[in-house]
Amino acid sequence: MTAKEYLRQAYRLDQKISSDLEEVASLREMAISVSSPQLAERVQTSGNTDAPFVRALEKIMNLEERINKEIDLLMELKKEIRTVITTVEDTDERMVLKYRYVHNYTWEQIGNVLHADARTVRRWHGKALQHVILPDNSITI
Repeated sequence: MTAKEYLRQAYRLDQKISSDLEEVASLREMAISVSSPQLAERVQTSGNTDAPFVRALEKIMNLEERINKEIDLLMELKKEIRTVITTVEDTDERMVLKYRYVHNYTWEQIGNVLHADARTVRRWHGKALQHVILPDNSITI
């Protein structure tokens, strides 16, 4: 795994968590929506007697449990990434890595914060990636 692939993991995991949270919101909408009554006569000998929203609630609980585990993993990964970034000696390079991979800033945002143009920021980034030393037992998602 390259330094860039390792550092990008936090962004990807953050995006996955955001997607899962959107799914939870959608399931919550389904769970609280009122379904229309069944007016036709139905004969049912066996089957599920739970209300329709119960399945949605079960899915929400399972998904929320998975999201909590992903958030814990993200916090551990970001902690490890911060430690890796602190090993880069040059301050500008270290700041570019921190803003890009811990704070998920765009290149333009990093340039504005560090008062540098896009070419300079990308040059610092390229040099910083060469100076990153990955841990032996790094977290991999």
